[in-house]
Amino acid sequence: MQGLSILIPVFNERETVDSALEQILATEYPVDEVELVVVDDGSTDGTAELLAAWESNPHVRVFSHERNAGKGAAVQTALQHARGTYSAIMDADLEYDPADLGKLLQPLLDGEAEVVFGARGFESHSAFSFWYVVGNKGVTLAANLLFNSWLADIMTCHKVMKTEVFRSLDLKARGFDIEPEITGRLLANGYRIYEMPVRYRARGRQEGKKLTAQDGLRVIRKLLECRLDNGLRLPHRARSHA
Repeated sequence: MQGLSILIPVFNERETVDSALEQILATEYPVDEVELVVVDDGSTDGTAELLAAWESNPHVRVFSHERNAGKGAAVQTALQHARGTYSAIMDADLEYDPADLGKLLQPLLDGEAEVVFGARGFESHSAFSFWYVVGNKGVTLAANLLFNSWLADIMTCHKVMKTEVFRSLDLKARGFDIEPEITGRLLANGYRIYEMPVRYRARGRQEGKKLTAQDGLRVIRKLLECRLDNGLRLPHRARSHA
C-alpha cells in the first residue's frame, strides 16, 4: 500500500487552521492512505487548543513544540513522524489549494519523476506585491545559477517526494530557509526536479504574511551553503527515475 504523509507546520494560524485541515482531508489523492502530520510550532493565539480537537481524528496526528522554533524545525519534526511512502509540505494558511497535491503526486506514481514541485505563476490576482514576486524570482535565479538548473519557483511550499528521499537530505534549517535548503540539497545530490503549475493566493501583511527582506538574504545564504557543501562541483545529472 502506498501512503502520503502531508507535513503541516503551524504557527499562530487560529483563523485558518480548522478550515485548512478540513479542506486537506476532503481532497481525494491517488494513494491508498493519507495522514496529516501537524506540528504546532509554539503557537500563542489559541491554535493549540483548536488542534487538540483534531487528535481524535484517525487521519490526523498532532505534535507540538514548547516554544516557537521556526518553520524548518516544524517540518523536520513532522518528517520524523511521517509514515507514508511519500511526503509533501502543506501550510495551514490557505494560500495553496490542497487539491493540487494529487496532481503533483501523479508523476511520482507513474515513475516519471523522483521529486515534484508545484510552481506558482504569480498572476496579478495571486501576488500581494511587486517586491515579493521580484524577491522570489531573484532567489530562484540564484539557485539556477549556483546549481546549473532551470527552475521556476524554489520557494514553493508544494514539494512532494518519497519520504526516504526527503529524509536523506539531512535538513538543518530552522526557519523559512528550509525551502531553499530542500531545493539546494536535492540539486546537489543530482535529483531532477519536475515542476507543475499550481494555484496560489498570497496573503498580505494584514492577513499574517510573515516573510521579510531579511528572509530573502537568508535564502541566498542557505543556497550558497548547500553549493559549498557540494565542493563547488556541478551536480551529477544522470539519475534514473526508477
